[in-house]
Amino acid sequence: MRTPLSVVIGAGGTGGHIYPGLALADALRRAVPDAVISFVGTERGLETRLIPRAGYRLHTVDMIPFDPSLGARRYLLPAALLRSGAQCRTILKEQKAQVAVGMGGYPSAPVIVGARLAGLPSLVHESNAVPGRANKFAARLTPHIALAFDRSRAHLAGGERAETVGMPLVGPLAELDRAGLRPAARRALGVPDGARLLLVNGGSLGAARLTEAAVGLAGRHRSRTDLRLLIKTGPAALEETKALLAANGGDAVAEAVPYLDRMDLAYAAADLVVCRAGSATVAELATIGMPAVLVPYPHAPGDHQTHNARVLSDAGAALLLPDPQASAERLDALVTPLLDDPDRLAAMAAAADPGTHARAAGLLADKVLALAGHPSVGHHLTMKESA
Repeated sequence: MRTPLSVVIGAGGTGGHIYPGLALADALRRAVPDAVISFVGTERGLETRLIPRAGYRLHTVDMIPFDPSLGARRYLLPAALLRSGAQCRTILKEQKAQVAVGMGGYPSAPVIVGARLAGLPSLVHESNAVPGRANKFAARLTPHIALAFDRSRAHLAGGERAETVGMPLVGPLAELDRAGLRPAARRALGVPDGARLLLVNGGSLGAARLTEAAVGLAGRHRSRTDLRLLIKTGPAALEETKALLAANGGDAVAEAVPYLDRMDLAYAAADLVVCRAGSATVAELATIGMPAVLVPYPHAPGDHQTHNARVLSDAGAALLLPDPQASAERLDALVTPLLDDPDRLAAMAAAADPGTHARAAGLLADKVLALAGHPSVGHHLTMKESA
């Protein structure tokens, strides 16, 4: 009797680690429908909401961040890693796991430690152009390393043996046809015919700097009939943002929303995006050919968002705007000429290299299946093929 495939994925903290983990889980399920897929995280991150909502089991362990800003608490890290690694070894045995996968972020390192303790094969996926501390550590414990961006190879011990597979993308973004969906998307979002749409995306929790600049920009262009702004604020800043737009007249051209359930519609309807430079966002923009102004989060470990942004800005597919300069005035000077120049927007879209991001979940699933010795290796399906 065949043993069911069982894989445990470590992913937590932020959506930039969780969503690629979910994309991998979905790809494994498409390849092996009866696979047992579960996750390891902590009680502190977004994983407590996102993973159960996606239909996967979440195991939690007692891990703390790899973060020098913890002060004296950072000296607790070795003990926390050993304790949570032992917890992961127990989880792996209880799940009868054949493979452990670490998707980055501090909750994933104990999974690789647990796999080493349990004698199981493991794989690390690094999503950023500059690896985080957790993956720099975890990559020393496994010979199997996968990368979203080739330029991160130089920053990892054992990077010479890593394989660049791209960034696993969830849902319809992996196969989004912007041009084909554009008319329906603009109708769904109420964008008038002939108007340009600027999407300001602060991420799942919003970004105060981007929202503030967007409010000022909307006020500056409140009399235009050919421009619309869609500002994703995050839930906490929604009411304040609406009040500020009403006060400066920006609500004539801008709509503030707490979140966007259909990012595919937002990307298809928009002409230009202003956003942070998380690895998943950069991969999405590259895959779909979305022109962007990228404002890297300045406190990201190792300044990895700036390195992520340069993947697109070096190719001519995006402009890079440092966070301290992201005022309404500076944003206006950048985005207004772009929005008024369709040819330049088209050139930026064409400059984006889609790479393998759209296929990354399947490619990574193949590597996991190979480590498990599963006969379905090489037979992963894309969402379109499985429909």
